Amino acid sequence: MAAQENQGFHPGHSPWAIALTVTLATFMEVMDTSIANVALPHVAGGLSAGQDESTWVLTSYLVSNAVVLPMSAWLSERFGRKRFYMTCVLIFTISSFLCGLAPSLGMLIFFRVLQGIGGGGLAPSEQAILADTFAPSKRGMAFAVYGMAVVLAPAIGPTLGGWITDHYSWRWIFYVNVPFGILSLVLTQMMVKDPPHMEKAKVEATRNPVDFVGLTAIGIGLGALQVVLDKGQREDWFASQFILITTIIAVATLVFFVIWEWRQKHPIVQLHLFKNPSFRIAAALMLTLGMILFGSTVLIPQFVQVELGWSAQQAGEVLSPGGLAILFMMPLVGFLVSRVDVRYLIAFGLMILAWPRILMKNISLGIDFRTAMMWRVYQALGLAFLFVPINTISFNDVPATASNQVSALMNLMRNVGGSIGISAVTTLIAQRTQVHQAYLTHNTSSADPQFQQMIQQITARLTSQLGPIAAAQQAYARVQAIVIRQASALAYIDVFWIMATVCLSATFLLFFVKKSRPGQAAAAH
Repeated sequence: MAAQENQGFHPGHSPWAIALTVTLATFMEVMDTSIANVALPHVAGGLSAGQDESTWVLTSYLVSNAVVLPMSAWLSERFGRKRFYMTCVLIFTISSFLCGLAPSLGMLIFFRVLQGIGGGGLAPSEQAILADTFAPSKRGMAFAVYGMAVVLAPAIGPTLGGWITDHYSWRWIFYVNVPFGILSLVLTQMMVKDPPHMEKAKVEATRNPVDFVGLTAIGIGLGALQVVLDKGQREDWFASQFILITTIIAVATLVFFVIWEWRQKHPIVQLHLFKNPSFRIAAALMLTLGMILFGSTVLIPQFVQVELGWSAQQAGEVLSPGGLAILFMMPLVGFLVSRVDVRYLIAFGLMILAWPRILMKNISLGIDFRTAMMWRVYQALGLAFLFVPINTISFNDVPATASNQVSALMNLMRNVGGSIGISAVTTLIAQRTQVHQAYLTHNTSSADPQFQQMIQQITARLTSQLGPIAAAQQAYARVQAIVIRQASALAYIDVFWIMATVCLSATFLLFFVKKSRPGQAAAAH
């Protein structure tokens, strides 16, 4: 292992100042995504667009973001990591301002594509900067600082987005990025510099031929995959010819990409990293973490808004305390990473993450704010014990020159996992609601004495207002509404159980992770 302190690289400034500098842009980018989710109805109304059309505001960003992520390591090596990173911040900042000015939905979608291109290169570059800036023994705490931004931003984003759209205009969810982007550019120029191995990599990259086939294949493959995951449920999956054709394109292109890149001497993405057992397991765990993190971020607000009728701001407030819990726990986890076998930390995090989902078997339509908030806090505690240790083992036994590739692939795993999680949650809720509704309706017959008693009681209360015929019709309609709500609540319970099962099943992957010795848990390179 070539540890960073043996490479003679000194960043020139406090490593913690550099960590805070590069974390700023990630916080801005991740939070912007969750803010846009909440503001979508306001965007549709403001631009006179339909709800289905407006979802392309999200899809366009996710597609361009996913395409750039795996390319970011190659681009960093070819143009220099600092230059590439600052270019991404500049593109993200300018396109955010243009999104706020967008006069039509088409222009907004175009600017969101540009924003996604800029945002896609931020997280991989930042993690690689941290890996090269900190000695292995301190890398866990550095990732903890970065992890606070990645996990905290989606938690407070909905609250901030709801408040901004309620009190100002949806355009301000994009304008708020501008001052943060400018500050990030100034601080990065002052604080960050490329290590010697990046300078060597840049010289070598400019001599090597560009793999245009690989670039094209990964762009088409990941773009098509993201469209399928984002649009599948709305289009009824493979009942839609569009989704079917896009899926075929995604699978065929990605399979071709893997075969092609595996044989290339100078690939865009170093897929040979997956030969490393620690990296393989870390990638699988990060995919799982993305599924749970983003799936939960959608599931809980959706339940309290759709089923309980809470406002967007109230839904965001349910998530925010969880973000504070992560804020306090991340430094502790960063401290423990270099002192405790990371396998134990990950196992503990997965079990804590599963626990509140098991508790949610008691979820009901009468749930109060405090109970919903505490469930989210419990989830957040589990997330805090996952992000840092998983990132730590991803760098085990990996050469320093591959730090950009490692961070790019790990961020890709998290984002793809997030897309899978969101898509799976929305699909399962819809399907399980139909199953439970059919069951409850089947067991709600006119021959059932309890059913008849309920109908009679409601009819009696409404007769004086509506008359006997209208009152009876209204009684049946109200019972049907109760059945639908109960079916939906049961569907959410099913999904929580499935997520808990996924968390517990992921613990078996830890048997294949190399044991880390306290004091060297953060070793990478």
